[in-house]
Amino acid sequence: TVSVLYCHRATTTTMKFLKPGKVVIVTKGRYAGKKAVIVQNTDSKNKERPYGHALLAGVKKYPKKVVRGMSKRRIERRSRVGAFLRVYNHKHLLPTRYNMDLSKELRGKISVADASRRVESRKLVRKLFQARYNAGSNRWLFQKLRF
Repeated sequence: TVSVLYCHRATTTTMKFLKPGKVVIVTKGRYAGKKAVIVQNTDSKNKERPYGHALLAGVKKYPKKVVRGMSKRRIERRSRVGAFLRVYNHKHLLPTRYNMDLSKELRGKISVADASRRVESRKLVRKLFQARYNAGSNRWLFQKLRF
């Protein structure tokens, strides 16, 4: 007797959770361990990047601790936030439960095509992060990851 095995393959669609605004932690490279926000996401491959990738805006330099006895100038310098812009492979990102709405401020203004545009975009992101930090919103993003 011949037994026939039927393989049932479930046709499930994978959830797209790496959407713009999702806060992620970078796991590889120069900015490993830093927090970042997805600005643009591309699930499909292209010739230049044959893998799913995302443009990230992240915190390069976290603000330092501030104490009451410090001068205004010192407080201002220690409260600075550094930013980076970079395209990362999805494999090198660890998604978190947090979201940060960046779409309104950055829609169509960020480009990493050439060096001068990249510098201007990074300055824009840094200004936005600094404003968010000073306002006290998205606190978790601006705290150094300790483990």
